Amino acid sequence: MTELLNTATLDARIRHVYAQLSAAERKLADVVLARQRELLGYSATELALLAGTSKSSAARFFRSLGYESYESFRHSVRDAQQQSPLARMGRARSKTSAVQQFKTHLMDDAERLREWSESLPDAQLEAALALLTKARKVWVVGYRHSHLTAFYAHSLLAQVRGEVLSLNDAAGREADLLACASEKDVVLAVDFRRRSQRLPSVLAAARTAGAQVLVLTDAPVSALAMQSNVVLRCGAAEQQGLFDSYVCAVSLVNFLAASVAQQLRSGTQERLARIERMHVALDDLHPQL
Repeated sequence: MTELLNTATLDARIRHVYAQLSAAERKLADVVLARQRELLGYSATELALLAGTSKSSAARFFRSLGYESYESFRHSVRDAQQQSPLARMGRARSKTSAVQQFKTHLMDDAERLREWSESLPDAQLEAALALLTKARKVWVVGYRHSHLTAFYAHSLLAQVRGEVLSLNDAAGREADLLACASEKDVVLAVDFRRRSQRLPSVLAAARTAGAQVLVLTDAPVSALAMQSNVVLRCGAAEQQGLFDSYVCAVSLVNFLAASVAQQLRSGTQERLARIERMHVALDDLHPQL
């Protein structure tokens, strides 16, 4: 239990015990993960009702996470919600030089990549590649901090295969766009903290249309797992810098796009050739670059 109590985040605590939970307790775990930003507004009874389980099951669940009571759990959640950049600014400043801080930053990212590479399941990686290669259309979506990785994924995949479309619509036209989706399509969703409450609804709508779902996330146990065909975890959610690092996610997206290109080699070569001809026609690139 000491190891569990020393675990930094709610996601990590749930991951630690998830396999040992009863079916009722797992339902509650999924509700807790999906509603992390709203947890302070619920009583234990209300969370149990949302999960369709009993108050006694809820009490066992919170004890299994290492909390003496639901109230101690609420205190922990309140503390965890102080992980915004504003809250992190209150931490003690480093007395080392900027150069040394930069070297430490690089070493932290290198260690992140090393640890992550050893934990990424081969089967999940192969399954993700199969989805991206065989889909009629690939829809890409990611909000807030996740948008950067989603934009990168859309940019690379659109170069190596056709019918790669973004669901990040400023006019809020997700319904219009998803009306064209089918069971032959894949939605590539990026879900990093601080998480958008919009994404679960978008993925639920995509599943209603029949689309398969591939999620890239930093969560040890993804609250979107029940809506997903494949989940790829991109590094650790528990990070200590002012801003979270997305080095693992960017590396993964780069690899996935390059691998799709290799598997669709002839089609990708033709597409890249057409793109180059369009650049010549548009005269939009510097001739020396």
